Amino acid sequence: MTALTDEDDLEVWIDQELCTGDGICVQYAPEVFELDVDGLAYVKDEEDELCLTPGSAVPVPLPLLRDVVDSAKECPGDCIHVRRRSDGVEVYGPDAD
Repeated sequence: MTALTDEDDLEVWIDQELCTGDGICVQYAPEVFELDVDGLAYVKDEEDELCLTPGSAVPVPLPLLRDVVDSAKECPGDCIHVRRRSDGVEVYGPDAD
């Protein structure tokens, strides 16, 4: 993977149909993830609002990249997807090569 130049290079989204509600993602990156009243994890936008629409993606801030990647790796539901914004290719998560 080439070096990242800004936070718009990668985005993250959660497949709520696979989310187990363990909250590991929130422990790693509370700035990006949050559990809702339904017990499932969602990504948060720049205004700290939950993105409740299925498939909603938000940019991954570079200072939080390692935490977001660790969230994807440790997620028991394999529901966290990190992809390049430029071409939509998943680089971390269950569909990454």
